[in-house]
Amino acid sequence: MSRESFEVAIVGGGVAGAALGGALAGAGKRVLILERSERFEDIVRGEWLAPWGVAEAQTLGLYDLMRAAGAHHLAQHYGFDETRAPSVAYAAPLPLDAFRPGVPGPLCIGHPHFCQTLLDHAARQGAVVLRGVTDTRVTSGSPPDLRYAHAGVQHSAAAQLVVGADARASSMRRQLGIALHEAPAHHLFAGLLVEEAHAWPASWQATATEGDVYFLAFPQGAGRVRLYAAYARAQSGRFAGADGAQRFLESCVLRCLPETEAFRAAKPAGPCRSYANQDTWSDAPYAPGVVLIGDAAGYNDPIAGQGLSIALRDVRIVRDLLLASGLAAPDFRPYAEERRERMRRLRFSAALQSRLLAEFGEAERALREDVFARQQKDPALGMAAMSAFAGPEALPAEAFSQPAAVAVFGSELEGIAA
Repeated sequence: MSRESFEVAIVGGGVAGAALGGALAGAGKRVLILERSERFEDIVRGEWLAPWGVAEAQTLGLYDLMRAAGAHHLAQHYGFDETRAPSVAYAAPLPLDAFRPGVPGPLCIGHPHFCQTLLDHAARQGAVVLRGVTDTRVTSGSPPDLRYAHAGVQHSAAAQLVVGADARASSMRRQLGIALHEAPAHHLFAGLLVEEAHAWPASWQATATEGDVYFLAFPQGAGRVRLYAAYARAQSGRFAGADGAQRFLESCVLRCLPETEAFRAAKPAGPCRSYANQDTWSDAPYAPGVVLIGDAAGYNDPIAGQGLSIALRDVRIVRDLLLASGLAAPDFRPYAEERRERMRRLRFSAALQSRLLAEFGEAERALREDVFARQQKDPALGMAAMSAFAGPEALPAEAFSQPAAVAVFGSELEGIAA
């Protein structure tokens, strides 16, 4: 069995793993990155970086890299709804450069391209990158034990620390016995990347609730737009089958948002897939000699689009802890404590958005109309939703409390346990 020595071994070469690997290798650490896939594929999420996430990218030195790779800035957010005339939304765009100093707005970039960009950067920084890795096994300890197969050969790597960045279904998390809490899935979420949608305004993102869908659009430039539609769990299979993409596009043409006419002639540029939206979290995403980051440590309901920002903050905090400790028995409790509260707040924010915007029917329509009217008089009502742009620490803790939910809905939110 082959055996090599590194200071840090990272299991998973996606956004979180590659970004951390590049940061540590750039600081002179001997880093190994193990990635299961031979090539990154469209997973129908992970393509919108919030303004607070852009600030993390700047701190990590990744912003210029992203821009050079084609990451596309958005300038305005528009919220449409069937209860209001389109003119109401047009008159009140949300300026996306208002949330973080020095951040022009969110960044959009294709997920496979972003992963590859970060992994290539890590390799240039000196990390050893292996792809097509299978049968990865990790045992915690001081030092931890790491074994894997590559090119038909069994390997063992000696490392002071092993980082788990192996996505939602993290094998490393299961092997280490790290508990993952799960909130109930609220709805289903379908997504599709389209091209030749040149009539869609390239500088603005939009959301809209109409009929039985909650629609979201995030342009990536050059006529490419990532579309999402939230819909009821009872409609499972709604966009399945050979004509699923076409039915999805038809559901994205809305009366309350005239610009969606651009999608009648748009062409699919990737798969149309649906998945259940829910939150997961781990109270202590670490064990002796190992730590989890990104989705492996728990993820936010994708309705709020926080995945990339969460991953980059994880990377920044863990990088700083490791470099400050010199990799000598790092204390990950500060990371776990910050992440626990961060995810609690984002969980509340996503639940608020889901309850208001992704439930359908006459009663829900009347609720939205009532909430929108009250927000005109009290803009602070439901301000937790703004954490999707500004970051969960930008508002006081009480903005993410059940009394805040009662003020909006007249009742508490479910599925947001601490």
